[in-house]
Amino acid sequence: MELLEQILTKENLNKAYKKVYQNKGASGIDGITVEEVSEYLKENKDRILNQIRHRRYKPQPVRRVQILKENGKKRNLGIPTVVDRIIQQAIVQVISPIFEEQFNDSSYGFRPNRSCEQAVLKALEYLNDGYEWIVDIDLEKFFDTVNQDKLITTIGKTIKDGDVVSLIRKYLSAGVMENGVIRPTKVGTPQGGNLSPLLSNIMLNELDKELEARGLNFVRYADDCIILVKSEKAANRVLTSITKFIEKKLGLKVNAEKSKVTRPTQTKYLSFSFWKTPSGIWKPKPHIKAYQKLTRKLKQLTKRNWSISLDNRIQQINYLVRGWINYFRIANMKKKITEIDEHLRTRIRAIIWKQWKIPTRKEKALKQLGVKPDIAHNLANTRKGYQLVCKTDWMKFAINNERLRKRGIVFLLDQYNKVHIECTN
Repeated sequence: MELLEQILTKENLNKAYKKVYQNKGASGIDGITVEEVSEYLKENKDRILNQIRHRRYKPQPVRRVQILKENGKKRNLGIPTVVDRIIQQAIVQVISPIFEEQFNDSSYGFRPNRSCEQAVLKALEYLNDGYEWIVDIDLEKFFDTVNQDKLITTIGKTIKDGDVVSLIRKYLSAGVMENGVIRPTKVGTPQGGNLSPLLSNIMLNELDKELEARGLNFVRYADDCIILVKSEKAANRVLTSITKFIEKKLGLKVNAEKSKVTRPTQTKYLSFSFWKTPSGIWKPKPHIKAYQKLTRKLKQLTKRNWSISLDNRIQQINYLVRGWINYFRIANMKKKITEIDEHLRTRIRAIIWKQWKIPTRKEKALKQLGVKPDIAHNLANTRKGYQLVCKTDWMKFAINNERLRKRGIVFLLDQYNKVHIECTN
């Protein structure tokens, strides 16, 4: 069976539909949602499949949105229509296994059964083998600068079905709509489409091949790539030569300001950094910016002037805490998260303190929680600010950690300990 027909089989298309439906996501420029697309496909499926088979199908432009990055800059995100997401997913399901056989073991991004955690652990292996100088390669706006001709040529070396290659080319050049205006896309691959992760790996696999041919140790997760060598001199030499290869051979742009030679303790890779034990063993830890981002989010979720129920607030805090700890579970962080937990508890107590509102209600609540009557009266009528009151020993006694846990709050250290117990069992 030709490759295109494998993509268009009922079984593969149904699998693609289920995947897109499961991922939800916003609608494209046609406004059709994932909930509505089933009805649309019942009426238009045969027409769309016929167009694809005869190379007459024209993907719709992606809807351009911008998301704010940590540094204040914006990242372009392209949202294809739901129909195009299904077709792209169908393509990925068939051609991804073909390319998987070619991909390097040191590539971890957007691949089956691979993760950020594995990438960080691989970097640790190299560090503990003595490769303690890091070449940090930063590709400038990778998804916006991919040379489409080079990408299609690379795809064509493996995919011999011209109909499939033609369809992929159409998705690359489908255009974008921004503020109601459609403009062509002659370079790049829209970040946000189902095809984009695979296409990025296909393009950057050429870099992997070059690094492997040079005998270099590297770890790559999508466009985040670090190369690990044994000396500063070697690191500077590699940075210069690999930059030339990326720009001349791959047609990509290396960000000269962010690409650098660095040490493990100064590295930020996939939000991790590294530290060395007294015995000389390298271990991972969350980067300082990861902590800062976490505390900013917790601060937002614990704002006293946010009109939201405590149950809803706790639910969102728990979602953030579980996700953050599960991502960084391999890292050493007990001391730091204990400090963050303490601050989080103070802010939650302040929320509860504010909800009690009037002094009489505060006094009554404190007494019910076991505070001595005279102290309850003094606390209830104090003019001290929320934070100062909630840091007192009596407030910590009244709204203690166990009571907060019973209220449903998941603390960082509790989740960290839970994850590590599960890992050892």
